[in-house]
Amino acid sequence: MSDTSGLQTLESMSQADWYNQWSVSKFQKYLEGKILEVGCGIGNFTRKLSDFGEVYAIDINKEYVGKKNRSSEVARIGYGDIESGKYFFNKKTFDCIVCLNVLEHIKDDEKALKNMKSLLNSNGVLILLIPTQKFLYGEIDKKLGHHRRYEKQDLLEKLDRIGFKVLSTRRLNFLGAIGWFIAGKVLKNAYVTKNKIKLFNLFAPLSLRFEDLMEPLIGTSLLVIAKKK
Repeated sequence: MSDTSGLQTLESMSQADWYNQWSVSKFQKYLEGKILEVGCGIGNFTRKLSDFGEVYAIDINKEYVGKKNRSSEVARIGYGDIESGKYFFNKKTFDCIVCLNVLEHIKDDEKALKNMKSLLNSNGVLILLIPTQKFLYGEIDKKLGHHRRYEKQDLLEKLDRIGFKVLSTRRLNFLGAIGWFIAGKVLKNAYVTKNKIKLFNLFAPLSLRFEDLMEPLIGTSLLVIAKKK
């Protein structure tokens, strides 16, 4: 992810705070104890996670874990590279690891998942939110530095090889998938702008009410909950 496009997208997504809160509601029952957030960015989710436990948060971008992070008063935030296994904390393990819209940026995602497993306590839970549906991969993904979008079965097989037991999966954000396809594939847009987020904020609440009742057939994201075997 380039610093400019990445920060622009993070800033834009901060305008969809209600959507971030809705996303957290889909996995909050698993949040407890010591929580590690992998790839905290500028802190769009960090403050929400701190309502459920003691939060440590890492990011590979030193600027994000410094002055640009908005949640340093509620979490212990520092440098961390989950792919290489280098972190600001020393020999800690966690009850829960949360990795939201990050794994797709990591070239060797299998190595990163193995490192996450090593940081979990024996009954620890991994919460992944990742971009799904390969047909949606377009200009926005490329500009953001996404190495991939995931198909569910491919990811489940990878988690099984590493030693995770998947507890649940769920596609999220049908309306966002339509917008992502039009913006990134049809119009060849390269950014998620604040104007797009404003449009999403206008129409998405009704769509997400239906998603509270039924999983959509397509979505921008796949939520995966897994435990160490």
